Amino acid sequence: MADSLLHDRAEAAQRQVSTVIRGKSAAVRLLFTALFAEGHVLMEDIPGVGKTTLAKALARTVGMEFNRIQFTPDLMPADILGASVYSPKDGTFTFRKGPVFTHLLLADEINRASPRTQSALLEAMNERQVSIDGKMEKLVEPFLVIATENPVEYYGTFPLPEAQLDRFAIQLSLGYPDAESERGLLNDRRRSDPLDGLSPVLSLDELLQISREVKAVALEDSVQDYMLQIIQATREAPELRLGASPRALLILARCAQASAWLDGRNFTTPEDVRLLVRPVLAHRMILTLESKHAGVVPGEILDSILKKIKVPV
Repeated sequence: MADSLLHDRAEAAQRQVSTVIRGKSAAVRLLFTALFAEGHVLMEDIPGVGKTTLAKALARTVGMEFNRIQFTPDLMPADILGASVYSPKDGTFTFRKGPVFTHLLLADEINRASPRTQSALLEAMNERQVSIDGKMEKLVEPFLVIATENPVEYYGTFPLPEAQLDRFAIQLSLGYPDAESERGLLNDRRRSDPLDGLSPVLSLDELLQISREVKAVALEDSVQDYMLQIIQATREAPELRLGASPRALLILARCAQASAWLDGRNFTTPEDVRLLVRPVLAHRMILTLESKHAGVVPGEILDSILKKIKVPV
């Protein structure tokens, strides 16, 4: 069973973030699922729905150091990672850390930067380290990247390559709020910014402890077999040119463990897996040209796969 005090704090943290992003409890839960699974998040949505606010709310709620980078076509890798700076006084070079050296990095409009700059994050996201001038620099722990992109604006953008997409544990969208939530949003911001009233609910040490507990959540053989069947089915689907990778399987398993932990369980169930198949796998699926022209959506293929595979009991 999850530590009851930690679990209560995690629930309080979700509630606090939900006071800033109203009516989006499912998205907030996915964000915390990725956080506790030590995975990164890709938020694909139209401008103005609260992507940046959500990232800031998470950072303040968990007491994480926060840095934001606005990705643009002229952004260089050194603007993210840092660079060696020459000192004419003593003729030496000193490494000046870039904004990636933080707990939570918001990569805003990541698809506006060139592929070369996008790829600067690959090692950081996967290895929690960066290589500069032949030297390896470790990043702080915990480390989370939240990247945003606008799905309806393509001018001046560079689509994320498959290798980059595969680094994101979860993709989520916020969408427009319902009428009641939007009215609450309007009233919340009449006099002040709700972000100003947020304070840490979880400490960084507690966050690391939660991640350790998540790794200890049991994955029964039947649940493992169920995940393996789903992953294999994506590789055999005729509509897909590229199915899920072994990394996708590992992330699906860890996110299922995090979901179970959030529910106060020390074991996973097939339902944990089913709830996460779309947010974990859909952005990794590469359609065939025929499927693209036919308007097929990766999420629909995953739904079809779930219907065909028998759920273990």
